[in-house]
Amino acid sequence: MILEPKTLFDKIWDGHVVKQVKDGPDVLYIDRHFIHEVTSPVAFLGLEKRGMKVFRPKNTIATPDHNVPTIDQHLPIKEELSRIQVQALKDNCAKNGIELYGLDHQYHGIVHIIGPELGITQPGMTIVCGDSHTSTHGAFGSIAFGIGTSEVEMVFASQCILQPKPKKMRISVEGKLQKDVTAKDIALYVISKISTSGGTGHFIEFAGSAIRNLTMEGRMTLCNMSIECGARGGMIAPDEETFNYIKGREFAPKGEDWNKKLAIWKQLKSDDNAVFDTEYKYDASDIEPMITYGTNPGMGIGVSGNIPTGENLTGSDRITFDKSLEYMGFKPGDKIKGKKVDYVFIGSCTNGRIEDFRLFANFVKGKKKAASVIAWIVPGSKKVEQQIREEGLVEIFEAAGFALRQPGCSACLAMNDDKIPAGKYSVSTSNRNFEGRQGPGARTMLASPLMAAAAAITGVVSDPREF
Repeated sequence: MILEPKTLFDKIWDGHVVKQVKDGPDVLYIDRHFIHEVTSPVAFLGLEKRGMKVFRPKNTIATPDHNVPTIDQHLPIKEELSRIQVQALKDNCAKNGIELYGLDHQYHGIVHIIGPELGITQPGMTIVCGDSHTSTHGAFGSIAFGIGTSEVEMVFASQCILQPKPKKMRISVEGKLQKDVTAKDIALYVISKISTSGGTGHFIEFAGSAIRNLTMEGRMTLCNMSIECGARGGMIAPDEETFNYIKGREFAPKGEDWNKKLAIWKQLKSDDNAVFDTEYKYDASDIEPMITYGTNPGMGIGVSGNIPTGENLTGSDRITFDKSLEYMGFKPGDKIKGKKVDYVFIGSCTNGRIEDFRLFANFVKGKKKAASVIAWIVPGSKKVEQQIREEGLVEIFEAAGFALRQPGCSACLAMNDDKIPAGKYSVSTSNRNFEGRQGPGARTMLASPLMAAAAAITGVVSDPREF
């Protein structure tokens, strides 16, 4: 009997289907459920009203991240709603026997950063969280996606979820990246090409030599951004880079268990001749350091380019384009390089890992922050913060005029104290540049840690390749 070639996505998905609903969604078993303080309280309340407890609490990991301050975390949270939500998470975890990595815990951090760095995220898993950027974990060859509050409750109650099976897309990037081009630039380039709706209804597998040559941290950045083109999630087949990253981490398999898991993980790849519903191929050498000019992640250009004129756009696309430029205070055809920058943010689940801070530190070493720029340097976890200190990066930051803050989602979204003021321009390493995302009236330009570093030093949008 000849088996039909299968994609990596199909292999993992099909292996987790508990039941297929005729002409409907699949009942999918979930291996890991990450929760935080924003989307879990209502789900816990729904469970309580039904007189139920969490079905498999050992499969759930909790940490507060969205609403937490990034300075003085030892003090009570000032903002009332944030304080209530963080306390509710603590109370609900205690009631249900769920492991909580709170503000005072050595493993505290952004949910999508602590899972991989602790070895909780592993190849072949199904992983969900009430947060859209759960796709980050797909970098390990897992199916990871964000879910809504009602679905969080569903997983609490049954460790399963009702989910229609997405179509499959493969995006291949072949060749060698230019100097100072990072995974973030690949992500912004791809989204600029296929648009913020180009991946709708699909799950993406990233492939090609440029992807295989990325570090695990770079792969996480790329998969994190996969949903910004409308996809359900993104994934990369695990390889030696993946296995070396996981080995020895706190909750990674040990001893003989490691050998057994490794043998299984090495089989996790798309078969030759596996069919994808949609395919895109790009040349890595075409990608330069990218930055966004508008109000969605698809409005991105190379740093040497000009803001598009929009002359080929019609109807609602043209209206959106004009509205976006008006919000940003930019004119069609303007050069993006040289645009004023008021704030720089490095952090978030997209670029809050140690590699990101090493890149930033390497660039700013021996230089001085522009006096006009306010910079927020926010590690994604306590472990990242510890590495920054142990590697002497904090001294480099301080010598250049930067201060290190404490872990949290910070200025990625306006749900905590770190908000960009109205009208101010921010170069941000986060994942979204929607109107008001970083604060009411804030103007966000998404970019890599290197682009952020160049802007922080010069006070304007700059090309890191020129230094």
